Amino acid sequence: MRAPAFWWTAPGPAAAALAPIGWAVGAVAARRLAAPPRERLAIPVVCIGNPTVGGAGKTPVAIAVARTLAEVGRSPVFLTRGYGGSMRGPVLVAGHDASEVGDEAVLLAAAAPTVVSADRAAGGRLASRHGDVVVMDDGFQNPQLAKDWSALLIDATVGLGNRRVTPAGPLRAPLRAQAARADAVVVVEGDDPDRAPLPMLPLPTFRVHLRASCDVALEGQSVTAFAGIGRPDKFFASVAALGADVVATRAFADHQPYTERQAGALLASAGQPVTTRKDVVRLAAGGPLARRLAEVAAVVDVVAVLDPALVEAVRRVVERRLSGRGG
Repeated sequence: MRAPAFWWTAPGPAAAALAPIGWAVGAVAARRLAAPPRERLAIPVVCIGNPTVGGAGKTPVAIAVARTLAEVGRSPVFLTRGYGGSMRGPVLVAGHDASEVGDEAVLLAAAAPTVVSADRAAGGRLASRHGDVVVMDDGFQNPQLAKDWSALLIDATVGLGNRRVTPAGPLRAPLRAQAARADAVVVVEGDDPDRAPLPMLPLPTFRVHLRASCDVALEGQSVTAFAGIGRPDKFFASVAALGADVVATRAFADHQPYTERQAGALLASAGQPVTTRKDVVRLAAGGPLARRLAEVAAVVDVVAVLDPALVEAVRRVVERRLSGRGG
């Protein structure tokens, strides 16, 4: 599913028509957020979440957080739902492809041990056997597992959209209920220069920059950019910022597997095909044409550059918990 355009504009007739459903969804979500966690692990849990449906850069930020913890001698292990994969888990990712564990889990597993589990508590128990700090990619709204530190990531370009709860808007739950469970707000900035108004929340606020790079030189090259992520427009802006002449763009739904027909059309498109690492891992799990496209497409990788104050906040919480002073 792709986010409807009216989510990111001032509330209008569509949002008003869906508001009663949004209120019901919000009430259930708020109760769920207020519920006490079912389980607390013996090791710290850091959660990288977001208040809205769709992509805000959680996976690159989670990877960057894990790397900063590894730099000080910790052994991070990722815990994720495995969206788009067939396995419910809990399972340690080991040679699985995107059709089994989801595209994000494949990316995470390239950086650190990764557990996929629909049941976050069961997944946390497995994860604790493979590291000394759990980094959750998403799962903020899931109350099963106690978190020691949680961040709400907000895309600087679109903010919170119309600030309504889904399906009337992009919020997963009422903002106040989410803020009450969070320890920080992280504003994620990319190559798109547009900036949306940000909510005023009584939480520490940090900024993260997503830095894009490509495995081939794109300067002056004609390309067809395609992506199936939360916000494809953000990726298209990154491709243009790398100097490419973007002659065509194709946007697909987040986590969507590519059909052979779609892959064939992209192979026949004008210019060099260019996509995200996340899309490539899905293509690699597809049919012959999809795998061929994965081989020939130029790949844009995104690295999150963290605010040093954010790094220090996370390290401090983790060390406090591991030293026995954090509960």
